[in-house]
Amino acid sequence: MNITAIFLSALTFVSTLFGGFLALRFKDRLHLVMGFAAGVILGVVSFDIFPEIIEQVNLNSFDPMPVMLALVVGFLLFHILEKLLVIHHSHETEYAEHSHPHVGILSALALAGHSFLDGVGIGIGFQISNVVGVLVALAVIAHDFTDGMNTMTFMLKNRNTIKRSVVFLVVDALAPVLGAASTMFFSISNHTLVIYLGAFAGFLLYIGASDILPEAHSKQSSVWTVFMTIFGAAFSFLIIRLISLGA
Repeated sequence: MNITAIFLSALTFVSTLFGGFLALRFKDRLHLVMGFAAGVILGVVSFDIFPEIIEQVNLNSFDPMPVMLALVVGFLLFHILEKLLVIHHSHETEYAEHSHPHVGILSALALAGHSFLDGVGIGIGFQISNVVGVLVALAVIAHDFTDGMNTMTFMLKNRNTIKRSVVFLVVDALAPVLGAASTMFFSISNHTLVIYLGAFAGFLLYIGASDILPEAHSKQSSVWTVFMTIFGAAFSFLIIRLISLGA
């Protein structure tokens, strides 16, 4: 990894912590932040990852079907894993007396595992190019903000102390940094990279459209939430264009 990759990986740590502590302090404006984050993720997939996939497929004469299959698998895999976690969580918390601290801990560890893979995505993105790495990192930074909020929420809802909740928030914050650092020890072929990008696009599409955005509207659906989503997508487009022009 280069210095930029290390710096952006460190920002995921800050983003996760910020999301977790914000969840403790503010509850009436988070829908706007999450709406913006969903727009950012949609923009990164549409304006950066997809164009990169198309360019690599055309440049190397790859068959596009495995890439699209990877996208569908990435989307459905995250959907299945999340729903299994949510179903288990809802069964455990359906009645107050069935709420146990270990459920929150398992949920937090699952989020940390996903955050580790987010970090791997950053490192692999930089193996493709600095532009791809930066834009993937921006998506991860936006997503890990909500991971921090979710970690704190899962812990506190299951009767964990604030002190213990903060410890697991730090674990989740460190996970993407370690994931990015792990890519210093391996590299993959261009074909594998493109397939990974397809799968990662599927992950991001699910996170943005089926996770963050519905959560934003469940908190407080409003015209401003919709506006922040549009603004997030436009912001991504602008940043991607500026980075591309400067690359």
